[in-house]
Formats: sequence, structure tokens, C-alpha cells
Amino acid sequence: MEVRSWHEEGCTVVHARGDLDVSGAPRLSEALDAVWSGADPPHLVIDLTEVPFCDSVGLGVLVGALNHVRETSGRLVLVVEPGMITHLLTITNLDQHFVTSPTVTAARTTMTTAA
Repeated sequence: MEVRSWHEEGCTVVHARGDLDVSGAPRLSEALDAVWSGADPPHLVIDLTEVPFCDSVGLGVLVGALNHVRETSGRLVLVVEPGMITHLLTITNLDQHFVTSPTVTAARTTMTTAA
């Protein structure tokens, strides 16, 4: 898994590419740890459009991020396209807890209009 992050328009964007599984999840977790150390409260967009697969470990990283953002009064938007991850969020009922968006641009708009 490749993870990169950058700041733009009042939020941090974290872009992941590759499988979010037991071997890739630690890379995303490390990137999120860097976000937590730099932003209070964190306003975070996680772009998962290039993540074809997510297992329970990856899902745990996403839920942990959501919990951290809620505890610090931040915001989190997941960028996802129809596919495996949206299906996973639906069958686990997590689609009721995560704010999702189809693009990073739309996620930034969601972030600023709901702030």
C-alpha cells in the first residue's frame, strides 16, 4: 500500500493506493498518526478511490480514525466509489456513521459547508 498526504483548503487529504488489509493497514495507520500530531481538531479527507480491497484490519483503522476525529471534535469524510468498500460499509452498517463523498473536491466542499 502507498499512502501520501497533504494539506489543502483547511483539511488534510490522505490518499491511499493498494489493498487496505493486514499488510497495508499499518501504512495508513502511520499516516493518520502524523495527522493526529499536527491538527487539532483534525479535518480529514481519506481518499480510498484506489483501494480495491479492505479487510477487517483495514476497517478497524477507518473506525479508529472516525472515533479519534469524533473525540477531538474534528471532521472526517471518506472518498469512495461504488464497489467493495461501499459494499463493506453498507453490510456492516458503518455507512450510517461515515460521511462519504465520490471525489476529493466534493469531500472538501462537504467539509467546508458542514463546518
